[in-house]
Amino acid sequence: MTMADRIAVFNAGIIEQVGTPLELYKNPVNKFVAGFIGSPKMNFIDATQNEDTTVSCIGIRPEHITLSSESGTWAGTVGVIEHLGSESFLHINIEGKGTVTVKADGDCPLKYGDSIYLSAPADKVLKFDNNGLTIS
Repeated sequence: MTMADRIAVFNAGIIEQVGTPLELYKNPVNKFVAGFIGSPKMNFIDATQNEDTTVSCIGIRPEHITLSSESGTWAGTVGVIEHLGSESFLHINIEGKGTVTVKADGDCPLKYGDSIYLSAPADKVLKFDNNGLTIS
């Protein structure tokens, strides 16, 4: 992403999307492109048990998830923590939803087994339909 003006993302020989690195990062056309662009990769959470039946999955980038000890959209338990100096990647298990990766400060005080709440701003959550296409 750092060396290209435009990127073409291929999936099994088919062009999924062409655009600038930031266009693909912020506005992927489907779940494949969303998961391909970015490091660490986007988190995908099953959304089949919500009121909007057109949404089967939501996607949230690790840097867009906020942590709270008091309240949030999802409750989770801290698993593996990757301390990388200026940042840490927390792998948090959300009951019934799987594990998500959260990008946090390097001096994050959480430790393995801690209970935590997670949330994300609505404008940073991507929605995908049953075919993996992004819903506007």
